[in-house]
Amino acid sequence: MSVKGSCHCGATRFEIAAAPEQVTSCTCTLCFKRGALWAYYPPDQVKLETPSTTATYRWRTKTVKHHFCPHCGCSTYSESPDWSKGEPDFDHPRIGINARLLDDIDVAAIPVQVIDGRNGW
Repeated sequence: MSVKGSCHCGATRFEIAAAPEQVTSCTCTLCFKRGALWAYYPPDQVKLETPSTTATYRWRTKTVKHHFCPHCGCSTYSESPDWSKGEPDFDHPRIGINARLLDDIDVAAIPVQVIDGRNGW
């Protein structure tokens, strides 16, 4: 069953194919300060209903596009290569949805995988 979500002001809205089975909490300085919990999907499982309303921030290697709402400031989603094997796989991109923005989902009930991005990147 698909799940919808949005930023605080509703200017950025999206729909994902299914509720996340797991979310990721990254300890890198950016993710830690944003407080996001990331749910990752292949691009074909994410429908961005308002993609032109986001602003983008890139840092360090410029490999990941971190999108946020320019109106309310919510961290909304990211676009990146698949890093699940430790190296960037540009042939298999993924979208990281901030699970805290999902409608009608108890995020606290979803298992959290912590990634040591502060020391691992």
